[in-house]
Amino acid sequence: MQQPTVLISGASVAGTTLAYWLLRHGFAPVVVEKAPAVRPGGYKIDLRGAALDVADRMGILEEVRRHRTDVREAAVVDARGSRVKSMDADSFGGRVHGDAEIMRGDLTRILYDLTKDKAHYRFGDSIAELAQGPDGVHVTFESGRTETFDLVVGADGLHSRTRALAFGPEERFVRDLGYHVSIFSAPNHLGLDREELTYVGPGRTALAYTTARDSGAKAMFLWSSRPQDHGARDTAEQQRLLAEAYRGEGWEVPRFLEALPAAPDFYFDSLSQVHMDSWSAGRVALVGDAAYCASPASGQGTSLAMVGAYVLAGELAVAGGSPKGFAAYERAVRPFADANQKLGPANVKRMVMAGPAQVRISLLMLRLLQHLPGKDRMTAKVLEPIQRAANAIELKAY
Repeated sequence: MQQPTVLISGASVAGTTLAYWLLRHGFAPVVVEKAPAVRPGGYKIDLRGAALDVADRMGILEEVRRHRTDVREAAVVDARGSRVKSMDADSFGGRVHGDAEIMRGDLTRILYDLTKDKAHYRFGDSIAELAQGPDGVHVTFESGRTETFDLVVGADGLHSRTRALAFGPEERFVRDLGYHVSIFSAPNHLGLDREELTYVGPGRTALAYTTARDSGAKAMFLWSSRPQDHGARDTAEQQRLLAEAYRGEGWEVPRFLEALPAAPDFYFDSLSQVHMDSWSAGRVALVGDAAYCASPASGQGTSLAMVGAYVLAGELAVAGGSPKGFAAYERAVRPFADANQKLGPANVKRMVMAGPAQVRISLLMLRLLQHLPGKDRMTAKVLEPIQRAANAIELKAY
């Protein structure tokens, strides 16, 4: 019997995980990625709950843990740089029970290395057109190449081209949460050593951290933004909006912004979620952020991508390669995605304070917390929702 062919758009965490499991189930995956190679670097991400089980079943859990960021301490600072509250980094990031924090680029490289010799990767190309027929999906690529696949899966992120071609324009599915996020590499002028510092101002938060494998710093900015800022695609315009949003801000913000022009890995986007009535249309389906982006504020985007890819491949195998597997995948994953999407709006309101009064009260509470009895129980209560959501699915052994 001929192997079912599956085109995966995007060599992301979702795309490479899906390629691995499709190979395990006897499919012939082709991964097309518009970047010239697997994307390096990026920012730190978390694997929790069910995603740890997926990594374990792939045989990469120990390697993931070897690549942990090993950030040891996290602290909240005021405008003068004084530490208001310090704690171990895992508690600050909501990690328990062996959860792993790793750089996105490291995880993607691990997943790519696991699949590169068997899955067919095509870098520097992307999907231009899709035409579904009774026997497959006819795909025209930006390179001009044409080919027909049994199935197509979009694993191409928040601004998914596959979703736009098969389901409709982005504005039908992407819900802006009212914030922007930007991350880039910067000189470690603070001399941080596997530390994370977070500064909270009215309507805007800034943080910096270093990891075990990178002595340079990553600077991250999260701020309440205006609707008119959400269409900015030009890098110069994005950097101008970021600088404008933090003009006059305290702490080390001006110093980090000075590094903007030289940053090799500037990232800028709205904090948004994707909500769809269905994740499939005929022979085309979506996985990860393309289907159910929970936003970086959820802390669960990577876990959603890995779990979703595992279940999608498994249900396609159960269905014998038929598109009927898409419906079973959605039934299994949608409650998990819904639970994790609920974390985003709630978390971002704790991460970005609405005004000066809320900032003052929050900093005061943080100062008092370290002197209160039962502080560990209070911290555990705050972390409970993310752990509950991270484990809100029972994985089948396909």
